Amino acid sequence: MDALTVDEFKQALPDKMKKSVNAELIAKMNSTLSDPEMYETYRENMLSYANVMQDGRFKLSGYIDAVKYVSLKLAGKTNTAAFEITFPAKVKDWDARGVEKKDQASYITAFNKSKMVTLIMEQSMIPSWVLNQDLYQKALNTQAELMMFAKSEKVRSDAANSILTHAKMPETQKVTLDITQKPDSSINALRDATMELVAQQKATVLAGLQTAEDIAHSPVIIDNGEDL
Repeated sequence: MDALTVDEFKQALPDKMKKSVNAELIAKMNSTLSDPEMYETYRENMLSYANVMQDGRFKLSGYIDAVKYVSLKLAGKTNTAAFEITFPAKVKDWDARGVEKKDQASYITAFNKSKMVTLIMEQSMIPSWVLNQDLYQKALNTQAELMMFAKSEKVRSDAANSILTHAKMPETQKVTLDITQKPDSSINALRDATMELVAQQKATVLAGLQTAEDIAHSPVIIDNGEDL
């Protein structure tokens, strides 16, 4: 397992927090990462949730503890179990001093509701691909570099395939619109009435009761009795 470096952690932090990173802090962080079962989870979360420190005045050491605690909760641990794993020395001290379990539970509940833990829990609800867009682009750049300059043909081919898979254009969605106009009942009625009127006028002309000129100058009567 690769240890997390000072530069890697600084890159994930807000600018105002970068100067607080030191060797002692990184040592604590790598101690947290030493659990082989949780290594990948701790490491990913440590880098992914660092932007929560923009929202308050937090200590980096507290951030490391909060990330470990939240990671354990997300892995299915109870509040108590996650707290005991995150702060074994504190729980041991409580037990040595005879702090009752109900009081310990109150302290754990307070920590669970703390601002840092709440912010990280909120971040955990955001899809990973959104949180790590910058890492996605770096990975894509790395694949492009391998495609161009790797000595192995297989490595170049694999890198090219990876780029084609993850950076391909979205498939065209064909949308068919039904633009045919279907006549409704009112249009049909108007058409039928018009045809009937034409037939009547034709009959009057043939009978000699009207001329074509008379019909051309005659008003059109609509239902409300008004002339058009």
